[in-house]
Amino acid sequence: MNMPRLALLYMTSEGQTKKVMKQIAYCLEQAGHTVVISDIRHLPDGFTLTQFDGAVLGCSVRYGKHHAFFRHFLKKHQSELSQIPGFFYSINLTARKRDRSEPHNNQYLQKFLNQTDWQPELVEVFAGALLYTRYNLVDRFMIQLIMKMTGGPTDPSQDTEFTDWKKVNNFAKTVGQTMYRL
Repeated sequence: MNMPRLALLYMTSEGQTKKVMKQIAYCLEQAGHTVVISDIRHLPDGFTLTQFDGAVLGCSVRYGKHHAFFRHFLKKHQSELSQIPGFFYSINLTARKRDRSEPHNNQYLQKFLNQTDWQPELVEVFAGALLYTRYNLVDRFMIQLIMKMTGGPTDPSQDTEFTDWKKVNNFAKTVGQTMYRL
């Protein structure tokens, strides 16, 4: 039996989406899958998803929206994505709250799914990281304001990671099991 070959593609702002994708890659490789991981902004010319048995895509939310470049990537590769099993995760800070931590109750993920024709086999949402020490002055101020309004941390000297790594591992395990069943 040939092991499934998966494209693991992400778009990140400060690196948390990449960090999550690396953990997913590790879990999938441990389960025997072959993975190729890349930032979608750095794909080689002529890249095609049809050379893979499936794809895991991840994207962070910034100021309430998934990145425009990521949305453009989905439109450009819609035909290819419809030919292979696809999996998607969204990273956003609202997912740090219990009432926004599942796909069905995360407004950013639901809005994104309603605006795309892509229908992944599995979707998940993970809380990201609040990385004040990496933000420029304007972003730091804006995110502090948002955190103050939503009851989050506001100390600009402290970074906080909200990602539930057990949940990430479970997502990767489900992706791997789904690929073996298909």
